[in-house]
Amino acid sequence: MLVAPPVVGALVAGPRWQHALLLLVWLVGFCAYNAAGLWLKARRRPRWLPPVRAYGAATVVLGGLLVATAPSLLTWALAYAPLLAASLGYSARRDERSLANDLLTVVAAGLMVVVAAGVPVAAGPTGAGTWFPGADDAHAWALAATFVAYFAGTVLYVKTMIRERGNRAMLRSSVLFHAALPVLLLGTAALVPAVGRLLPVPTLAVLLALLAVRAVVVPLRWPTATPKAVGIGEIVATTALVVVLLAG
Repeated sequence: MLVAPPVVGALVAGPRWQHALLLLVWLVGFCAYNAAGLWLKARRRPRWLPPVRAYGAATVVLGGLLVATAPSLLTWALAYAPLLAASLGYSARRDERSLANDLLTVVAAGLMVVVAAGVPVAAGPTGAGTWFPGADDAHAWALAATFVAYFAGTVLYVKTMIRERGNRAMLRSSVLFHAALPVLLLGTAALVPAVGRLLPVPTLAVLLALLAVRAVVVPLRWPTATPKAVGIGEIVATTALVVVLLAG
């Protein structure tokens, strides 16, 4: 969820060295966010503060280097600030595992496709005054929407396998959501022809249909699968999605 969106955005936009720095800032920033969430969940106990300071300082230093070479990327902080504040609010209430908080993380991750797509603009000679570089890229938004939809399904599916194992309501929600995705994709492509130029609709629909089958079969056939096995399955599925999107 952290690596695939910025990597796809970079490869589609045309890789630059700043993309590697962006990925590093994003990963270290996530560590800072995670440490801050644990600190808030622990009622701000001092023993949880050192990782917040360490990762926070590293994020500021690396982020400063990135902004120095691609200044207008800083405007994306305006989009991420409310997502971060809302998510940390869930941590402070010790509700960080809620579905709503998971979806906030999904949106933040998916948006990285657009941020990465804007790096060539932000790092270019005319990009200094650009607000939200990459936001005018329809292809990037189509890819971002695909990742958000896919990872939202992942959240539901993983819950049926771990924290909500045996919860029939969660299983129904996961199955219905996954079943709706290929139908929605094909329907949208039929109504909006531009979608077919932005996404590999046929192969993507096939992959989404296979994931819908998985959402039904795996929780019923292998309900005691270990978290490690579930995680490996997610790596395989995400890799397949990346291959489909890049090949298209």
